[in-house]
Amino acid sequence: MTVETTLLILGASGDLTSRLLLPALGQLLARENWRRVHLRGAGMEDWSDDHWRDVVRASFAASGSDAANDVVRSTSYQRADITRVEDLRKLVSGAPGRLALYFAVPPAVAARACRSLTDVHLPEGTVLALEKPFGVDEASAHALNEVLAQLVPERQVFRVDHFLGRSTVLNLLGTRFANRVLEPVWSAENVESVVIRYDESLALEGRAGYYDRAGALTDMIQSHLLQVLAFVAMEPPATLDEVDLRDATAATLRATSLWADDPRQSSRRAIYTAGMIGERAVPSYVDEDGVDPARRTETLAELTCEVRNARWQGVPFTLRSGKALAARDAEIILRFRPVRHLPAGFAGEAPGSVLRFTLGPDRMSLELNVNGADDPFRLEKTVLTAELGEGALRAYGEVLSGILDGDATLSVRADAAEQCWHIVQPALDAWREGSVPLEEYPAGSTGPASWATLD
Repeated sequence: MTVETTLLILGASGDLTSRLLLPALGQLLARENWRRVHLRGAGMEDWSDDHWRDVVRASFAASGSDAANDVVRSTSYQRADITRVEDLRKLVSGAPGRLALYFAVPPAVAARACRSLTDVHLPEGTVLALEKPFGVDEASAHALNEVLAQLVPERQVFRVDHFLGRSTVLNLLGTRFANRVLEPVWSAENVESVVIRYDESLALEGRAGYYDRAGALTDMIQSHLLQVLAFVAMEPPATLDEVDLRDATAATLRATSLWADDPRQSSRRAIYTAGMIGERAVPSYVDEDGVDPARRTETLAELTCEVRNARWQGVPFTLRSGKALAARDAEIILRFRPVRHLPAGFAGEAPGSVLRFTLGPDRMSLELNVNGADDPFRLEKTVLTAELGEGALRAYGEVLSGILDGDATLSVRADAAEQCWHIVQPALDAWREGSVPLEEYPAGSTGPASWATLD
């Protein structure tokens, strides 16, 4: 049955809306034109309905879609301060169908708006969608969850992590659970180490207002990469529905801690200095517009974690993300242990096989040891590669599809959001105390020279 939904974007005049949300919505509506969606926008800018419609039309066109003309013609915009109760009451009143509120605003603003919503009557079935980070530490995440619990049931809260809508992360599930050649060996018995990294060649790109207060650890590892870890390491769920899948990932996060509970040895941080990325000169991070050098914000972070359960005990999970690096490397790497015994007579080495998932372009590769072409007893490495494709929908398209369907499977549950902060809090505390040095690396490099290469 088709459900009529009003999608109300709070922060509609911001970059997230025009750059990601609207293009993804246009693609989704073009692909699934049976959906009945009423689009409304609200923001601090004093826009007219016509200007808003132009923004929506341009964003839909940028996604290669002009099939949602009815949505463009009927959409409207309202100037509003979403932290004020009176403005929120006007926004939510009279919305046809089920109401979905998407908070496309900074997390602190979203938290204040949610507190104001406690004095607003929300229609039955209202969905709330919030962008990460969820709070600034475990205590604030818990406080936000308590506010949200007063507003709507947990299954109607979508803590958005668009990484969970990426086709590569979803393909990981099929590769692991639907192949007997992999499913039995997915454990510490056979896996030596796991690396999950998201290195970017982009520098700050005008995001100082948010990034300088967050840093690489909060921006990427605390949210996105820990969720990917949970997908990699979870126990097989009975089904892939909302309850079973989120139970499995939450259990994995509860078992996850920093390696040896020692943030000084299991965490590293660094900041980029001036350098060249390709032919582009990049200033030092502290010289970027809007940066406060006194904050000592890291632009590269690395954590080594362990999942303390029978499946994974003793396997290091290394999570890394940074900006202004030599190249974009977004991948999940599982390195398998070498064979227990290699018959005498082989020449060459037989390192453990490596299974690699690359995020964008979406690709899976498996490194194997094979007999050499010229000498059948000399071992050589070969790589088997499969192109996985980008999926039918963009990552935010998958997110919006779940919101419009009321299916929270690919959103972050309250307990998982708090647990992610619990995992990283010892590192954050150690960094604030200065017990982990803030190292440096030139923009365009692979990171500090002293750091081991992840491969």
